[in-house]
Amino acid sequence: MSNPDVPYRGAFVGAEHHFALTVYFEDTDTAGVVYYANYLKFMERARSDMLRAVGINQREVMARGGGAYYVADVTIKYHRPARLGDDLLVVSTVEQIRAAAVGIQQRVIRAGELLTDARVTAAFLDANGRPQRQPKSWIDIFKEIASVS
Repeated sequence: MSNPDVPYRGAFVGAEHHFALTVYFEDTDTAGVVYYANYLKFMERARSDMLRAVGINQREVMARGGGAYYVADVTIKYHRPARLGDDLLVVSTVEQIRAAAVGIQQRVIRAGELLTDARVTAAFLDANGRPQRQPKSWIDIFKEIASVS
């Protein structure tokens, strides 16, 4: 039995990181449909959880004056709306690894039905907002995630 005082954490299923959530009233518009920008929030939570799951601690690196990931580009396609009370799954997959960025596909799914599909480029920037190389150990982690079948 899980501890109700511990926040939910997603998990990897092969190369995919799964992060489940429920649509609450605050996520919807007056018609009870998820407001389009909230899908980006759902995806951000899932990406942050994915990094935590593989041991990438952005907070620690930022505290030492190092860099952090920032969304540099998002391409998103909305297929179907989610509604109040729906249980959703955000599936994240590392698709591309570059020296100073990582490309991640993220899909929001309801009971096997694709609702939203996005490609996110997260650039690694220094404290002044300039691109810098990701730590090699992080690149190695991304390569390992991307190669799992």
